[in-house]
Amino acid sequence: MNNTHKSKGFTLIELLVVVAIIGILATVVLASLEGARSKARDAKRLSDLKQIQIALEMYYGDNGSYPNNGGGWWGNCSTFGSRGVTGPTGYIPNLAPNYISVLPLDPKPSNGACYLYRSSDPNSYMFLIYQTVEGVVPDSLKRPNYPNEKNYAVYAGNGSSY
Repeated sequence: MNNTHKSKGFTLIELLVVVAIIGILATVVLASLEGARSKARDAKRLSDLKQIQIALEMYYGDNGSYPNNGGGWWGNCSTFGSRGVTGPTGYIPNLAPNYISVLPLDPKPSNGACYLYRSSDPNSYMFLIYQTVEGVVPDSLKRPNYPNEKNYAVYAGNGSSY
């Protein structure tokens, strides 16, 4: 008597091998995706920096001075006093909505790290993307007195002393 048995399914070992391969591939994809996400957030930060810089220069052109906040660091984070994103109580007073629709916020805020503005002199300011940068900071955007921090900085006048 010929007793042949034809299997119509997968063995447990075959299924476990397939699941393990899918798990490894998913891990690799997610790891590379996080790198792309951090680069995208840095690109957003640079775009925000340029938009703020242009809006500040337009404000200066119309008013003959930069928005004054009394010389303290104003931002939209708990460490520096959470300010709004528009009007006289915005972290850059009166810049939004006339020169930029709303003041941008960091795409991945962390504790104590955010966008900051400081000005006490009508001819100077510093805008700082403070401790949120995930990649390499170009020399042209490093904060002058703190070159090893992960900041993007733009300033005018004596803003370099901030």
